[in-house]
Amino acid sequence: MIRALACVLALIAGKAAAVTCNDATFEGHSFTACTVDAATEDLRLFHRDTKGQVLGGWSALSSQVAPQSLAFAMNAGMYHEDRRAVGLYIQDGVQTAPLVTRKGPGNFGLLPNGVFCVTDDSARVIESLAFEKQKPACRDASQSGPMLVIGGQLHPRFLKDSPSLHIRNGVGTSADGRTAIFAISNDPVNFHTFARFFRDVLKTPNALFFDGSISRLYAPTLNRADFGFAALGPMVGVVQ
Repeated sequence: MIRALACVLALIAGKAAAVTCNDATFEGHSFTACTVDAATEDLRLFHRDTKGQVLGGWSALSSQVAPQSLAFAMNAGMYHEDRRAVGLYIQDGVQTAPLVTRKGPGNFGLLPNGVFCVTDDSARVIESLAFEKQKPACRDASQSGPMLVIGGQLHPRFLKDSPSLHIRNGVGTSADGRTAIFAISNDPVNFHTFARFFRDVLKTPNALFFDGSISRLYAPTLNRADFGFAALGPMVGVVQ
């Protein structure tokens, strides 16, 4: 826990780079967390190229943003077999998939789920029903589920001793919307452990699960570019 807290302090304090990524250990599990100052950095969602083709991975994404470069990227939401977003998806002000608030199968339908909402100077995780009422003006948005942390509380359906263990990734945001912290587990964990990492170590009052098993991180400062055979759907990244 001491090492984890020290890493988090470095995450929050580091301002020299566009993104600060560090490894942390929590209850014997390894995590990597990348902190972004949403007020100053160019944080965006990505899905398709200018011809409408699914980007699918880091190489295509890097080509899409050239001549600028990627400081960080991560898969950022669930998708259908044809790589369409499962829930709400907005990119650069254009909505291509609607908000889904009904119960359903799988992790996405394990309510409450939520929306990762990005503006030019903020990033917030908002529970889906609250999002529907508030109708925030998101430049970019990706809906996923379940919520990991809601107003400082763990999702009510999570079980501490759940045997469902996977590599998982997600995002938590600060109360003021200035800071977004993206995290991935480096070994299989259950939802309860992953959510407590956001709540107790990263100290984010709201956090959202992006995906499990296919979770991937691109972090050049760590010489890391996770590889997988399947193409990704929505992705999030920082351009510099």
